[in-house]
Amino acid sequence: MDEHLKLENQLCFALYTGARTIVRKYKPFLDPLGLTYTQYIVMLVLWEQDNIPLKDLGERLMLDSGTLTPLIKKLEKQGLLKRERGQSDERFISIVLTQEGRRLKEKASEVPYQIASSLRLTVEQAIDLKLRLDQFIQDDKVNE
Repeated sequence: MDEHLKLENQLCFALYTGARTIVRKYKPFLDPLGLTYTQYIVMLVLWEQDNIPLKDLGERLMLDSGTLTPLIKKLEKQGLLKRERGQSDERFISIVLTQEGRRLKEKASEVPYQIASSLRLTVEQAIDLKLRLDQFIQDDKVNE
């Protein structure tokens, strides 16, 4: 078989399995918070910008409404956020943290440090990897 067609030589497969591995590493740190990885990234955005339009939240996370809506419903059921409909247009929905959602931020503050430690990367390696991935993502957006 040609070397360039072997699975282990594919960049896409390394990125795919790397992403799955990293997400799996979050589980033991997120379980005590009652969050899945995708719920965690929703909360990260809300801790940065509370009262965000649902549409903007989806764009920020690069999630479509079919994926985002069930996440929001589950987080709402957990009492971490609420959906508020627009006064003049009921189709407009904002996502707002509850007091419990704000309190969870403090409990989650150690997660980035725990993940960094579990990945066994130096700070420089982690920064370099993130910058390379950010550049790749940015380049892809420009070329769309």
